[in-house]
Amino acid sequence: MKIVTTNSKARHNYEILDKFETGIELKGTEVKSLRNSSANINDAYCIIRNGELFIENMHIAPYAGGNIFNHDPLRRRRLLMHKKEIIRLNSKIDQKGLTIVPLRVYFNEKGKAKVEIALARGKHLYDKREDMVKKEIDMNLRKKIKYE
Repeated sequence: MKIVTTNSKARHNYEILDKFETGIELKGTEVKSLRNSSANINDAYCIIRNGELFIENMHIAPYAGGNIFNHDPLRRRRLLMHKKEIIRLNSKIDQKGLTIVPLRVYFNEKGKAKVEIALARGKHLYDKREDMVKKEIDMNLRKKIKYE
């Protein structure tokens, strides 16, 4: 499995409740650009429109050898999931005020581009501070164990 890009902000800004693996509908030059690891999903989010799941604001840089066949870097891309899963996600989002965020983009063992998305709840500022304190304590403990 080759990881193309990860969303570094997602775990800081959101509490991850559930993860899903989805396919992504890409054009030819987008696949070539992904293989060169030139993508960014830090500001990306997922929406459901007309029973289909889309990823917005995902930046895939234009392919250098693409000429006139290059794509729009920020175009809306369809994510491929079963209809029942999309309906279940949509109902959870409507009821609980949750959101869908992409966590990482990767190529699986068969060479297919996949997006790992998560059902997430936004963190409050005090939750973020608690997480930072926990990380700092863990890091200090590891340092002490290492030097003793």
